[in-house]
Amino acid sequence: MLTEYIHYGLLAALAIALLIAAFTDWRSRKIGNWLNATIALGAPLFWWASGLTLWPEVATQIGIAIATFAVLSVLFALKWMGGGDVKLLTALALWIEPTWFLNLLIMMALLGGVLTLVMGAWHIARRQRERLAIPYGVAISAAGLWVLSAHYLPVAQSALAS
Repeated sequence: MLTEYIHYGLLAALAIALLIAAFTDWRSRKIGNWLNATIALGAPLFWWASGLTLWPEVATQIGIAIATFAVLSVLFALKWMGGGDVKLLTALALWIEPTWFLNLLIMMALLGGVLTLVMGAWHIARRQRERLAIPYGVAISAAGLWVLSAHYLPVAQSALAS
């Protein structure tokens, strides 16, 4: 019973962290290392509260996070993605099971595309000449919140079961 409270408390803390990430990325186009580190360091507590086994479940989470970091580091090197976004997605990979992480990536891409179109249109309408900077942490956070609400909340799980 105690682990269930810890489990949902950690999910609430993750949701708050995602809201902070979205807000700070929107405001300053930066996601703090302290926030990404907090999210990543909270994952082992979440694994314990969720009852994950070291093999294969925790090992899979770590493997997905390493693969995520490797792929996104290439996008960062090409200047297609910010460093805070890479770290945020890597930290989220430690929390979210692989099939739902794929759903998160798809939702993030869709939301990021809409965000890019809206911000691009706003940029053009205001006749700005500087390079357009998209706060992709907003799309990452929104997709993360969607996964948390759709998969991890008991209300969502009971609705899906019926």
